[in-house]
Amino acid sequence: MRTTVTLADDVTAAVEQLRRERAIGVSEAINELARKGLASKSPRRPFVQRTADMGEAYVDYTNVWEAIEALDDPAHR
Repeated sequence: MRTTVTLADDVTAAVEQLRRERAIGVSEAINELARKGLASKSPRRPFVQRTADMGEAYVDYTNVWEAIEALDDPAHR
């Protein structure tokens, strides 16, 4: 694929450094750097559910529809 891109100064410097070190062309250097970036995956932190004690429940949620009705009633707000 042929396309035109604008590289940031730091990326251009990395491409030029790799080109000099390996005596390769610009396209090959950009492809190699892009592949390295795609291959490296940053470790993700595991999801931890945070909970808080809400005290006594003010709505009986054993019947969902009744809970919705109670919460939609302006008198309960």
